[in-house]
Amino acid sequence: MTKRIYMAATSQHVGKTTCTLGLTAALRRKGLRVGYCKPVGQEFVDLGDLKVDKDALLFSTIMGFILDASLHSPVIVGSGLTKAYLENPDIYQFAERITRAVDALDSMHDVVVLEGTGHPGVGSVIDMSNADVAALTHSEVIMVAEGGIGSTIDELNVNLALFREQGIPIKGVIVNKVLPAKMEQVKYYVGKKLDRYGIPMLGLLPFEKSLTFPIMETILQAVKGQVVFHEERLDNRIEQIISGALVERGEFGALHNLLVIVNYRRLDHTIEIIDDIARRQGISGSPLAGIIINGEGEFVPQFLDDFSCKAYVEKHHIPVIATTLDTYGAALKIGKLEVKINTRSLWKAERAIELFAQHVDVSPLLT
Repeated sequence: MTKRIYMAATSQHVGKTTCTLGLTAALRRKGLRVGYCKPVGQEFVDLGDLKVDKDALLFSTIMGFILDASLHSPVIVGSGLTKAYLENPDIYQFAERITRAVDALDSMHDVVVLEGTGHPGVGSVIDMSNADVAALTHSEVIMVAEGGIGSTIDELNVNLALFREQGIPIKGVIVNKVLPAKMEQVKYYVGKKLDRYGIPMLGLLPFEKSLTFPIMETILQAVKGQVVFHEERLDNRIEQIISGALVERGEFGALHNLLVIVNYRRLDHTIEIIDDIARRQGISGSPLAGIIINGEGEFVPQFLDDFSCKAYVEKHHIPVIATTLDTYGAALKIGKLEVKINTRSLWKAERAIELFAQHVDVSPLLT
């Protein structure tokens, strides 16, 4: 029988997708045929004749398989489904869909990696929690937790309980986003506790700043803006965010992959300052990866009528987004972003795979 590995996590945004990417790549390097499935998805993309979880789309891009919703994203929890299910659960066949998908993937692969959704209890409302799906598919579980000591152990204990209840084997734990200075302490103390549970520590991944960088597409969604120039550059990565007022005062750090947020009336002056500083520092090209302009009401037509730095934006292909949020409001929305790996940030996927290879031992999974 094909080995089935279920990737679970103590909560959202701890790096489950990052670790799933790393795991699939590591298993492939060992010469195994690896299949992927997102049994229960919440955030989906509609491709017209195909509605699939966004993570399934990402993995099809990276792993190079032809996306089939019935195999790779068998259950989507869309708007209104939970209420409809609670009203009449008997008309839904979620277990059958998932079983068919995993059985079919089994026939084509040596290992099938199933990626969970949220914390272990997510999906309980439709009787398809992560623990339910792991039990249904007879999978071995890897639990991903966020770096720390006390809080990490507490969260692991609570979240492993759902799997223990159903007698599901826990194959190992991966601790993600560990501060580099704390790696040895976390490894020692969390590992000591896991030894008492009889669960292997597969590895610790250090916090990686580059994986937190958003791209312009994500920022566009956060500020509910509209693209004014260069939509094709929405995959530009942002490493530093600064307001136009700070630019005028010269209060910013390195000029690299910079996003500036400025009132549309001040944009020309702001770009003049940035361009002047860049020339004096010997920087070729533009340090700007993106621009957000703001104003009141329908200001974009007025902005386009009096946009003297258009030549600069066109020369350097800088994406420009307009929003009605003020500078503080836009910065606040961006600051609350939970940045995910997607098909427009494949450089993040490559870095995640590198980190996993360096810090996680998959050999216990193959026994």
